[in-house]
Amino acid sequence: MSQPQAVIFDIGNVLCNWWPEAFYDARFGETRRRAFFDAVPIHAANVEIDRGARFGPTLAALIADHPDHAEELALWRDEWAGTLGPVIPESVATLRALKARGVPVYALTNYGDETFELSLELLPFLRDFDAAFVSGRLGLIKPDPAIYQAVEQGTGIAPEALLFTDDRPENIDAAAARGWRTHLFTGWQGWARRLVDEQLLTEKEAGL
Repeated sequence: MSQPQAVIFDIGNVLCNWWPEAFYDARFGETRRRAFFDAVPIHAANVEIDRGARFGPTLAALIADHPDHAEELALWRDEWAGTLGPVIPESVATLRALKARGVPVYALTNYGDETFELSLELLPFLRDFDAAFVSGRLGLIKPDPAIYQAVEQGTGIAPEALLFTDDRPENIDAAAARGWRTHLFTGWQGWARRLVDEQLLTEKEAGL
C-alpha cells in the first residue's frame, strides 16, 4: 500500500489535553465539581456549541436555568481557556515534523467556532495546519459521516490516502467506515510509531 497523502489530527486529548473537570477540581474541589456536573448539562451544551451554537447565549441560558450554579457557569464562560490542559509536546512535534517533510496536515475537530478562535491565540501550533475543519464552523460534528465527507471534498484527497488520529473510538470507526486509514490515539508513542510504520517519518523525526 502506498504512503498516505495527508495526515489529519484531532486536537483535544491528541495535541492538547482538555479535561474541564480538572479545572473545576482545582477551583472548588471534587465534591462541588461533581455536584455541578451532575446538576447542569454542561457537556451536552458544549456539544451544541461544537455543533455551531453561539457560546455566550448558550451559557447565558444555562445560567438562567441553573442559578444555583451561576458561579461555575460564569467560569466556563469567562475563563474557558483554563479548561485547556497541558499541550502534549511530543504530538505537536510530530505535527511539525510532518510539515517539515512536506506532508499536508489538517485538523478535524469538534470545537466551537468562538473557542477555536480563542485557542488560536493560546495554542500557536494550531496555525501550523494546512487547513482546520472545525465542527462549529461547518455545522457538522464527529462522528456524523457528513463531516468526513467535508474533509474529503475540502482536501481533494481520496479517503484511502488519508491517515487520521483521534482519541474517541466512535470517531475513528466513522472515519474507517469511509475508507480512511485510522489510528486510535492512546498516547504519543503509539502515534509516532504509526507514522514511522507508514514511512512518513523516521524514528528520529518521530521522537522515538
